[in-house]
Amino acid sequence: MIKEKELTYMNGFVALLFILAITGAGVYLITLEDVLPLIAGIAACIVAFVLLTGLTIVQPNQSNVVTFFGRYVGVIRKSGFYLAVPFSTRRRVSLRVRNFNSAKLKVNDVGGNPIEIAAVVVFSVVDSAKALFEVDEYETFVEIQSETALRHVASKYPYDQPDTTGFSLRANTEEIALELTEELQKRLEIAGVKVIESRLTHLAYSTEIASAMLQRQQAEAIIAAREKIVDGAVTMVQMAIARLQNDNVLELDDERKAAMINNLLVAVVSDRSAQPVINTSSLY
Repeated sequence: MIKEKELTYMNGFVALLFILAITGAGVYLITLEDVLPLIAGIAACIVAFVLLTGLTIVQPNQSNVVTFFGRYVGVIRKSGFYLAVPFSTRRRVSLRVRNFNSAKLKVNDVGGNPIEIAAVVVFSVVDSAKALFEVDEYETFVEIQSETALRHVASKYPYDQPDTTGFSLRANTEEIALELTEELQKRLEIAGVKVIESRLTHLAYSTEIASAMLQRQQAEAIIAAREKIVDGAVTMVQMAIARLQNDNVLELDDERKAAMINNLLVAVVSDRSAQPVINTSSLY
């Protein structure tokens, strides 16, 4: 496996002054009328031309991967003006942090329900040699592997977990994002790419089942709300009866207690305003 290694290089400005000096000396020797100075001047100009092909500029947060006639020789990561290997090929690789927004993917969750999901992946290249030589077009590789990892993670969990036990895509976004990041890092390590962060940007039921799932969620919400209302109503009735008995306001036998419990529960649990009824007779 090819790994990144630092290339030995020379300061470009010093090299440029040297090239200019050789060129000047060569031109001066050529102007002389002797044969030997003429040959030396031509040779000096050729050397200057050869060195000139090795000059390269490295921009900030970029690296130049240098190959010499098909052989990988090294990488220049430090920004500046340098003299590298003459007649070498230098390919620029961006080391900046980049975002990749995946398309909305249609995936089946662990329960077989079709859902729509999308994510954003924040990544950067940390090994320029791997990015160029281990995979073909590393940016396309990142896109395809990101969508593949997203499909894999989404198919392992349900969209929602009504009983709140276990992971779900909707309720555990932090855990899902962490697992997606780890999955992506394993897949993209071969390309010399570091995954900084990944987040879900879209999560919804697919259109063909969205209406049915919405009704189910509404029913679950109504049931949960009713359970809380009933629990609260029972607690309120218990408190009311206990206080009436402790303050000796009135004596309640089982029948009167049952009637009071019934009236209080109806008044508290009903979703409409209770209508008071005045009873002037006895219960018996």
